[in-house]
Amino acid sequence: MRRVIVMALALSCLSGVTTAQTSASITSKQDVIYGRVEGSALLADIAYPDSGDRLPAVISVHGGRWRAGNRTDASSIKVAQWAAFGFFAMSIDYRLVGGSPAPAPYQDVLCAIRWVHAHVADYRVDPDRIYLIGQSAGGHMVSLVATSGDGPYKRAGGWDTARSDVRAVISVAGAYDLNTLSWGNLWTPVNEEVEAARRAASPLAHVTSATKPTLVIHSDDDRSVPIQQAIDMDRALQKAGVPHRFVRYTDKGHMGITDDVIKEARGFIMEQEKR
Repeated sequence: MRRVIVMALALSCLSGVTTAQTSASITSKQDVIYGRVEGSALLADIAYPDSGDRLPAVISVHGGRWRAGNRTDASSIKVAQWAAFGFFAMSIDYRLVGGSPAPAPYQDVLCAIRWVHAHVADYRVDPDRIYLIGQSAGGHMVSLVATSGDGPYKRAGGWDTARSDVRAVISVAGAYDLNTLSWGNLWTPVNEEVEAARRAASPLAHVTSATKPTLVIHSDDDRSVPIQQAIDMDRALQKAGVPHRFVRYTDKGHMGITDDVIKEARGFIMEQEKR
């Protein structure tokens, strides 16, 4: 079962690119290098329809508590599927905290956004229609993009002069307050006061009226990220007047990119396309 708190248009209005399959052929590419850090490549899979239209883009950020996961697991979108929906679709790997302490994962997410902006002409992407979707730790990071953008973090990986803004974000089972999260201690930057660093990396601490439109999806019985984190984020977004929706399930656990999530995400994106 689910409950939905809506601050957007009704789903019954949906039509167009994000709610129909494209008839164009799909091009898929694996192991695309979207950045380099100290000689190591940052990899992504991409897919896009071969049409003449300017495309919205979606970038997927996997979960795994910043220390595990990958761009093809159940916390990530299937890029060919989203290309068939009419998107330039990208699913990224990022540096994990076991080898590269925070904020490395977030710096890589920002690098991926800049890569898309830097390649809009190559893939016919509309730079004003770039969306993010992330699950768990990925949900945390896409929400941080929505609330903080570049924040205090040094650009890494390349494309330093490119834009890093997005249209809206979808956070699935995301974390919003690292200091109250059981696994927030995995976010431990070197030579920084950790509580302050975790607050700086907590989306909940930075919600303002300038925050990007956000879809929050969560379940009451999530044992990895307590539902209270999503409730608090929803309240903060509402107080700041941010266009958003809160889709709250009762019995879905720590949700991945399920069919339900895909349906809600596509609907939310179409709402933003109509704004």
